[in-house]
Amino acid sequence: MTLALAVLAASVGTYAWADEKLDRTVNLGALPDQPPPGKGTTYLIAGSDDRQNLTPQQQKELHTGSDDEGPYGNSDSMMLLHIGSDGDTLVSLPRDSYVTIPAFSGADGVRHPATTNKLNAAFSLGGGQLLAETVEYNTGIHVDHYAEIGFGGFVGLVNALGGVALCLDRPIVDQASGADFKAGCQKLDGRQSLELVRERHQEAGQDLSRMANQQKFLAAIAHQAETPSTLLNPTRLYSALDAGIGTLSVDKNTTPYDLARMFLGLRGISSGGGHELTVPIADANYSTPNAGDAVLWDMTRAKVLFRELQNDQPITIGNNDANSDLSGG
Repeated sequence: MTLALAVLAASVGTYAWADEKLDRTVNLGALPDQPPPGKGTTYLIAGSDDRQNLTPQQQKELHTGSDDEGPYGNSDSMMLLHIGSDGDTLVSLPRDSYVTIPAFSGADGVRHPATTNKLNAAFSLGGGQLLAETVEYNTGIHVDHYAEIGFGGFVGLVNALGGVALCLDRPIVDQASGADFKAGCQKLDGRQSLELVRERHQEAGQDLSRMANQQKFLAAIAHQAETPSTLLNPTRLYSALDAGIGTLSVDKNTTPYDLARMFLGLRGISSGGGHELTVPIADANYSTPNAGDAVLWDMTRAKVLFRELQNDQPITIGNNDANSDLSGG
């Protein structure tokens, strides 16, 4: 057990406070036709563009735009984290993945039939609940826990940690996100961090490349949360816990311990203790009849990966294999 987990678990009062503070919005147990529970533990992690905690001035300063895309906004990133016996595995699911969205009832009570659309549309139409159902439907993987963080919470968490250190191998400039960084190692505050992980226009792979940046940054947050400057500073530690837990949306069965395991898994993967890849892709610029260009999965290899995750088997699909057919940008 790492020091961060020990600190959290050692204080009954802290654990009870954190448990009470969690915003549990998704009921995974109510999902229809769930795959059977698999071996190990699988988390669905979503980065939401929820701006409800941001003032119009903050939205302008953070280059987030307006929150007007469906009743639930957009999910900026989606990842499956599997904690298993063969090491942990983090799989990015491109938000533009062309998938089947199961039939659902909208916020207005109207029943919508199953359709094919981009994965992000599931979140926009039905939030984390429909996103989790869609991921399970298309992968056959049982989702044990769901965690979502919005723009406002992301900025607050990084600032509470005192910033996050990250090394860039090249300069990054993106007017859309506001990113303007020099190459080299630097400490980023919350605003700068948001600009970095939202940057995609400079990347050859755009959304696919941005997901790689987001994975690295989540791992950097996990590392920073375990540094002595955080753990040995009560003010910073509890500010980080308050900012992190207070701005997360999770499923109804998630506990602070489950969240600690999630972040430790992210940290371990970034240290080379697991696998990090994108779902196998056949065409990154697939022309659809109803959703513009989308990302089409290579289902032959994707099914192998999904089966291995569900059954907690050694991962045989790697990034080179998963994206060997990736073309264009």
